Amino acid sequence: MSAGGDATTPAPRRGLADWRQRHASTLRSLRLYAHTFSRSVSSMLGLGLVLLFFLLVLIGPWIVPFPEDARGAVNLDIKLQAPDATHWFGTDEVGNDIFTRVVLGTRVSFQIGLIVVAVAMVIGVPLGIVAGLAGGWLHETIMRVTDVFLSVPGLVLALAVVAVLGPGILNAILALALVWWPGYVRLIESKTLALKSEPFVDAARAVGAGTARIVFLHILPNCVSPIVVKASMDMGLAILAAASLGFIGLGAQPPHPEWGAMISIGRHYLPDFWWYSTFPGLAIYLTVLGFNLLGDGLRDILDPKTRSR
Repeated sequence: MSAGGDATTPAPRRGLADWRQRHASTLRSLRLYAHTFSRSVSSMLGLGLVLLFFLLVLIGPWIVPFPEDARGAVNLDIKLQAPDATHWFGTDEVGNDIFTRVVLGTRVSFQIGLIVVAVAMVIGVPLGIVAGLAGGWLHETIMRVTDVFLSVPGLVLALAVVAVLGPGILNAILALALVWWPGYVRLIESKTLALKSEPFVDAARAVGAGTARIVFLHILPNCVSPIVVKASMDMGLAILAAASLGFIGLGAQPPHPEWGAMISIGRHYLPDFWWYSTFPGLAIYLTVLGFNLLGDGLRDILDPKTRSR
């Protein structure tokens, strides 16, 4: 009957059962991670905030009441109107709906953060691995150049780059990427130095594995956890740095709805028209808070030292 039972089991179910059996240990680890993460109120709060803002990035253009206000519309008859049932966050000095601009500004800020972190990883991770594995003069050259970039305060360096290239979103992204990559070099170089002396790497060399195979099968997989944790925290910091550039007029330019630029203009109308700067400021605060809490939660479940405590 067992043979007959196997024969009558639908192929997709047999395939799923086989897949679960092959990946049983991985599934157990994922369940443990999810359980550990869900027990932390702060981690769940961070995840909820990040998911909320990502949802706004995806559906923002379809839910805002006045999408034309993000493209430079002028409605002087309702300028600087306090929050009400029509304009939830009030209006600005030209009558634009601040709720619309805050929601659509989420997409601008997240695009900047994602691109900056991605470019920083693309530059920093390979350089960190090369420095850690190569040693000698190549290691010293990469790390000394990294030290030069790290010796300059990040925002000051970004300001210098944007001042040379001119204001704008693309130039702000380039400037922030130049600030962020050295952190990944330092992180991955130290991790690679620790991994290359591990017994499993020595065993791979003993059986004739080449450098590329060692990197992609042994070094990189063990670097994923610290990269994920750092990237999650860097997202919030990159968004904050982009808002700082926008605040002093070197980031996104009008009519782009960017949070830092909105705060900069709104400060001239404080305290009477408090809503102008308050709501984009809250958006920045909640975004950075969400990514920091999420990063802490990921570190708790991905860092073996933290899990062992």
